[in-house]
Amino acid sequence: MKRLFDLILATLITLTLLLPMLVISVIISLTSKGPVLHWSNRVGLKGVVFKMPKFRSMREDTPPLATHLIPNPDEFITPIGGFFRRTSLDELPQLYSIFKGDMSFVGPRPALFNQDDLISLRSEKGIDKLVPGVTGWAQVNGRDLLAIIEKVKLDEEYMYKQSFWFDLKILWMTFLIVINKQGIAH
Repeated sequence: MKRLFDLILATLITLTLLLPMLVISVIISLTSKGPVLHWSNRVGLKGVVFKMPKFRSMREDTPPLATHLIPNPDEFITPIGGFFRRTSLDELPQLYSIFKGDMSFVGPRPALFNQDDLISLRSEKGIDKLVPGVTGWAQVNGRDLLAIIEKVKLDEEYMYKQSFWFDLKILWMTFLIVINKQGIAH
């Protein structure tokens, strides 16, 4: 049922936001050098690495690290990238990952391939057996501001509490957080 819900919602959002996504693509092309999409290696279900697309909000020469690990991340953000990140518009291409089955709307946020500490902790707790999500329980409880150990605790809590209604609650909370631009460090 979760997969069917993901496909229906992804189709509705894609049809609704197709024109704005095209406009975003043009804006990125006009304001910075490089491709419109950034494909990052992320750890998915059972530790399998997949390519996750985002609208590019940082320069091409940005180190492949989580933003909080880059010494001065603001120097790598494109002229319009900060706006896309604050509004989460950079996340829209992840609809592709939902259609492909690499991601769900709700689940633990997929780790970067080199976030060994996060990957290891999630594996110890069995969280790696969940399909990663565009949003999750950790994202609505602190987003970028959470320490890794706290993210894993919240991911584990989600693993035990997951249900259709809990996912709907997380989606609603995500909507409110994005509208209010809460919990974003960069």
